[in-house]
Amino acid sequence: MSAFSLAARDSSTMLRRNLLHARRYPSLTLNLLLTPVMMLLLFVYVFGDVMSAGMGGGADRAAYIAYVVPGILMMTVGGTVVGTAVSVSNDMTEGIVARFRTMAIHRPSILVGHVVGSVLQCVMSVLLVGAVAVAIGFRATDATALEWLAAFGMTILIAFALTWIAVGMGLVSPNAEAASNNALPLVVLPLISSAFVPIDSMPGWFRPLAEYQPFTPAIETLRGLLLGTEIGNSAWIALAWCAGLTVLGYVWSKSTFDRGAK
Repeated sequence: MSAFSLAARDSSTMLRRNLLHARRYPSLTLNLLLTPVMMLLLFVYVFGDVMSAGMGGGADRAAYIAYVVPGILMMTVGGTVVGTAVSVSNDMTEGIVARFRTMAIHRPSILVGHVVGSVLQCVMSVLLVGAVAVAIGFRATDATALEWLAAFGMTILIAFALTWIAVGMGLVSPNAEAASNNALPLVVLPLISSAFVPIDSMPGWFRPLAEYQPFTPAIETLRGLLLGTEIGNSAWIALAWCAGLTVLGYVWSKSTFDRGAK
């Protein structure tokens, strides 16, 4: 077999392993999935009328559902990859990776299995949260098939980029609790983005925190694709963030894994 075939075979094996773990121990995934669902219901049914006032233009609860769902979907991605950091940390501290290092396998396949498995879990989580959003009234009837495809692609790209960052966080964490804490910014950043209210309605001193971060352009791009609103240069900024985070996460994860840092 060629080197590529061996790498693909070993990566596939590691992917099946991680998916099997996720199926056998669903509690972490369910806990991470429950957070965006509860946030969606809370902001729509408890704060919906109040939050819609911050949008101006006489927006009502129905308009706020359309506004908030893209942000919740991005929050779902950020929350799901926290489980990846915990899973990687567990592998590193429980000794299984040390055993893998002694075997004749493609070493990067260990990380590739985590990354691909996490992206698949992100997609499934986004679909489930999206189903809840549709059930409570979200509609994207103005989106064309091409826009739906672009929105799906943006979701995968941001999931891929954040997963590599989460893998690096898991590798440098001494235990699962530390990994979960280190990955907390991936959950907090969507809360201070344009997910819940427009940036223009925020205090001037707070706007840079919401504007200059990866989630805001990704949310604005997703919102524009699904609702037919203006995207501007958000798509290019989001793609730049995805590329930068992917390269950073990959280099960080690979160098840390190769050093066997713990």
